[in-house]
Amino acid sequence: MQKLKILNKKELRTFFDILEKIFGYTGKLDFVFLLSEKNKVYLVNKEIEGINLQKLRVNSYGMYIAEWREHEVRLSIEGSQLVGPFCSKNVLEVDTKTAREWLKGVDIDYNGELEGFVIIKNGDDHLGSGRVVPGKILNYVSKVRRLHCSD
Repeated sequence: MQKLKILNKKELRTFFDILEKIFGYTGKLDFVFLLSEKNKVYLVNKEIEGINLQKLRVNSYGMYIAEWREHEVRLSIEGSQLVGPFCSKNVLEVDTKTAREWLKGVDIDYNGELEGFVIIKNGDDHLGSGRVVPGKILNYVSKVRRLHCSD
């Protein structure tokens, strides 16, 4: 059973400041944010605030949106879909062929100016986030969520 804590206003401000710094995020999310012992961030309905989470035996709460470590936030696919439309920095638009390869778990060749974590986007679809390293963007699509097909 995982232990989760509800982020307070100061912690939320820090989280959103990091999103703004990395991705230029300007939106608002009207949810309660939970942080796990493994630094995973989950979104849940505000009505959960009245429940003592420590007394419940539940396998998971809400929707996983990110992993938060100090001054970095790595967005999940759902996290990129929620915040991506409100981001102005570190968003990489890829063509459909590259998007398909990304969803298969393939790293993207990249030699551009973006650095750190980036949101991968194809048209209006936000496909998750990756980390820019020399010559490529590392893919963080989990193995169970990858496309398993041959082209």
